Amino acid sequence: MKNNLLVSGINGFIGTNLYNHFITQNHIYGVDISVDKNKHLCKTYFWNELSNLPDVDTIIHLTGLAHDTKGTAIESKYYDINVGLTKKIYEHFLASNASKFIFFSSVKAVADAVNGEVLTENAEPNPKTPYGKSKLEAEKYILSKPLPSDKFVYILRPAMIHGPGNKGNLNLLYSILKRGFPYPMGAFHNERSFTSIQNLLFFLEKLLELDVETGTYNVCDDESLSTSNIAQMINQSLGKSNRVWNIPKAIIKVIARIGDIAHLPLNSERLKKMTESYVVSNKKIKEATRVKALPVNAYAGLATTLDSFLNKDGSND
Repeated sequence: MKNNLLVSGINGFIGTNLYNHFITQNHIYGVDISVDKNKHLCKTYFWNELSNLPDVDTIIHLTGLAHDTKGTAIESKYYDINVGLTKKIYEHFLASNASKFIFFSSVKAVADAVNGEVLTENAEPNPKTPYGKSKLEAEKYILSKPLPSDKFVYILRPAMIHGPGNKGNLNLLYSILKRGFPYPMGAFHNERSFTSIQNLLFFLEKLLELDVETGTYNVCDDESLSTSNIAQMINQSLGKSNRVWNIPKAIIKVIARIGDIAHLPLNSERLKKMTESYVVSNKKIKEATRVKALPVNAYAGLATTLDSFLNKDGSND
């Protein structure tokens, strides 16, 4: 028997991968700011049409204004989208016959930097950016509402997600190395958690299949990666030599500060995201979904993403 799913933000990166993965086993409806009728063969509604939606079993809320590494987004816009639209669709869920609501928050709703070795769900939230603060406010709104006994709510806090169609800092690093430039930040030693789209979809399958306890869950791969590891894998995928330069950190930070002023690809925010350590625990969601090990390790997941970059380019020249 097929489930009926409503996916907000269905035309985005995660929504597109989710649609392609689940469409054969489920009926999917979409909600998005713009309706691209050529992208997915499912009925997609505008946000002012929620009252016209058919009954669904599960609502997956992806819509959100992503973290802005360029520093150009207006703070109020984060709240209009990340909080305002969450309130709108969550109220729809509470009044509907849907039994499950899955909200995509972020680890940045908790911390911009990890204090200690690993970030768990027990950490006291203290976001610093408008993005993180707006995601946390949306979480608080959801948790403030009484939940009927026949409904389940899952707040997911994924580490950085990557996969086919990915956009973000991984693409920036790829494009730099593709042009033949070396990776200049080998002096920064770090470990970061990522979320391969394959593992994310695997967890979603489990949440649809099982009546997992309502709660907040971190999501990430089982293994962490260093940015130098990633640079090495990118160079290998491009068939280029692995050039990693250990330029002194002080010089790199000066270049990043110049980038803040001159709006260069490398600025202080991107430098921080690319070189800081940020390790996340996925122990809670694995225990809740009775998973011992994820189907895709972090290295294989990244390799799949890099292959998609090559396929999009059509060449590694």
